[in-house]
Amino acid sequence: MQNHGIKKIVLAYSGGLDTSAIIPWLKENYGGCEVVACVVDIGQDREDLKGVEQKALRSGASECYVVDAREEFISDYVYPVLQTGALYEGSYLLGTSMARPLIAKALVDVANKVGADALCHGATGKGNDQVRFESTWAALAPHLKVVAPWREWNLRSREALLDYLKERDIPTTATLEKIYSRDENAWHISTEGGVLESPWNAPNKDCWVWTVDPQEAPDQAEQVTVTVKQGKVVAVNGEAMSPFKCLETLNAIGSKHGIGRIDIVENRLVGIKSRGCYETPGGTIIMAALRGVEQLVLDRDSFKWREQLGLEMSYVVYDGRWFAPLRKSLQASAESLAEEVNGEVVLQLYKGQVTAIQKKSPNSLYSEEFATFGEDEVYDHSHAGGFIRLFSLSSRIRALNELKK
Repeated sequence: MQNHGIKKIVLAYSGGLDTSAIIPWLKENYGGCEVVACVVDIGQDREDLKGVEQKALRSGASECYVVDAREEFISDYVYPVLQTGALYEGSYLLGTSMARPLIAKALVDVANKVGADALCHGATGKGNDQVRFESTWAALAPHLKVVAPWREWNLRSREALLDYLKERDIPTTATLEKIYSRDENAWHISTEGGVLESPWNAPNKDCWVWTVDPQEAPDQAEQVTVTVKQGKVVAVNGEAMSPFKCLETLNAIGSKHGIGRIDIVENRLVGIKSRGCYETPGGTIIMAALRGVEQLVLDRDSFKWREQLGLEMSYVVYDGRWFAPLRKSLQASAESLAEEVNGEVVLQLYKGQVTAIQKKSPNSLYSEEFATFGEDEVYDHSHAGGFIRLFSLSSRIRALNELKK
């Protein structure tokens, strides 16, 4: 036992195997310090939250705070990112990445409340989450010390963790059979490990949790109407709801049609490639709705800029730089573009696919008069010649110079 000068630690607690072992480990290795568990409810499985306070106390925590951040997560973290259109490496909807800064911020709030002098997370030394937690703490609470057990202890396997708890008579529902690593919140669920560790293995049924196999989804397509205001979903099928309720409703509809499954190999920030199966049913529908309205409202240069914002934002969020000035700057630009992104979209869901089949907006720049292939009186085709001549002028001059040579 070492004396690190730490008297009280706030731990990001989930009730899972790792954090159950971290509580006694901290008390044993940090001079008998007091451990306060903090559970942040961002829409994960309700069963995981059942009895979580008692579980933390049985593991040795002096207190356990459960913070309900479901609405905050969707309205203040997910919706702003969606305005930018961010997709990490073209397909990942950033479910874990958006959640970590919120959890980290909640821990700082609890630490300030209880007078803690340190913060602790259960992220491994191989992943992105350690960076996201600690970057947030650096920005919000640089005076607090950080403890990262996975970078210190010698418990390197599931078996070792189970044995550690058994020796201390601390109950756990974890078993050796639970071979997959999962992260769940209101926005998505991810699955890693097991058969997925080899990219040559196709995912089996155990790799998918929320969504129906698209091949087994209903043979009848379903249509859902989404209302968008300033780049945010405000109603589903004509019923106004909070951001969290909109997502919850769309998750239920999308899951039964197998919407939002991706199987990807991604580049982690720490340099390791990892493979995971992600399910984001409601989020996939929302993204399709927002992009549908944008197609009507944003002019060509604005749309191009929004895409650039989305690309940059995907890396900023993935890398855990939520509280950095760059993220705020990107967000301000996206909010400006989204001011007129208002409208309604009808989406068709069918066997894993989402298709926007109807869209309208009071701010639409689409004009049937200009776009028609029929006869019109508003567009003079002869004007195009002069435009093309000016548009291609530099190419023309370059070619003439070549001819002179």
